[in-house]
Amino acid sequence: MTASRTIAAALVLLAAMAPVGVIPASAEDTAKLKLVDGFDGADFAPSGGLYYRENREQSAGTAEFQDEVKRTGKGALELSVRSLCAPENLECSERAEIWEKTKLRVPYSEGVWYGFAVKFADPIPSDDHRYLIAQWKREIGPTAKGDFSPFLAIRLDKGKLFMTVESNYQPGEPAKIVDGVATCPDGLTPVWLRPETNQMRSLIAHDADWSPKNGDGQEFRSCTDKLALTDHGHPLPLPDSGWIDFAIYSKPGPDGSGHIEVFANDKWIVTAKGYVGHNDKGLGKNQYFKFGPYRAGASDLWTLYYDDFRRSADCVDALSDKKACEAVRKETASAVLCGAESAEGTC
Repeated sequence: MTASRTIAAALVLLAAMAPVGVIPASAEDTAKLKLVDGFDGADFAPSGGLYYRENREQSAGTAEFQDEVKRTGKGALELSVRSLCAPENLECSERAEIWEKTKLRVPYSEGVWYGFAVKFADPIPSDDHRYLIAQWKREIGPTAKGDFSPFLAIRLDKGKLFMTVESNYQPGEPAKIVDGVATCPDGLTPVWLRPETNQMRSLIAHDADWSPKNGDGQEFRSCTDKLALTDHGHPLPLPDSGWIDFAIYSKPGPDGSGHIEVFANDKWIVTAKGYVGHNDKGLGKNQYFKFGPYRAGASDLWTLYYDDFRRSADCVDALSDKKACEAVRKETASAVLCGAESAEGTC
């Protein structure tokens, strides 16, 4: 880091609560907080509730508050990862991720909006490798056993941007293979079934350069009815298109009541409803968000820029389009009324 992160934790926590004026009385109250950080200063803003986590994986990363590349305001955050692991070690991780402070995390049962902007620095990785730029996870307690991938993730592979939803494993059906391409019928979602880890990963969105004929998404060779998608007619932006401003609604629901909304550059990308996340024994009560470059071992430097972080229970704090927020409000109300039934197609 090029700026100090030595402010006493208690003072930072109190300042992070400043938008509502009081320390939340319960975990549920944290979902009501409005958090904002434009990365315009020399350190994380107290109003954002963010920090750079210090551990071995994160030692591969650097975080710099700079003013040369920015979307709005006076500055933006530059996050980079260098080589820490052997490039052939796919189980090793290199990270430069920014985390929400633990005491500000949102309960797993609550829905909340996140917004942030990201810009890819050149060169953009184009190899077939594990790259993530943002992820949402459930807390993992000390007694939990198993592998728990992020229930929502924004990923990069072979230079293509795509998004996935993870949930506990449930049987699906094989996709139809036409000219070597796995295809799901209308109403079913492409999924990578992983019974050995009690997980399944659904493909919910991708950019316009995504091409299954060229081998993109080959692992999604099954179909599931446990996550219903509504495609709103827009692909994800291309990684080389400049600043990408995301507004995302996150509400896990491992019982089938999950609800995800994705907007990028003010365009409605996708709605996902159904089984979202994990409910294994030993998992924690909260969800949490982290952003920044994350990959398996590699030999080059990978850099991303981030700006305009926000978190709120209110859509309009993350997405400026009030009409779109009203449309999402109706979607959200439908999900609450239907609950798990929505995943079975009965609502």
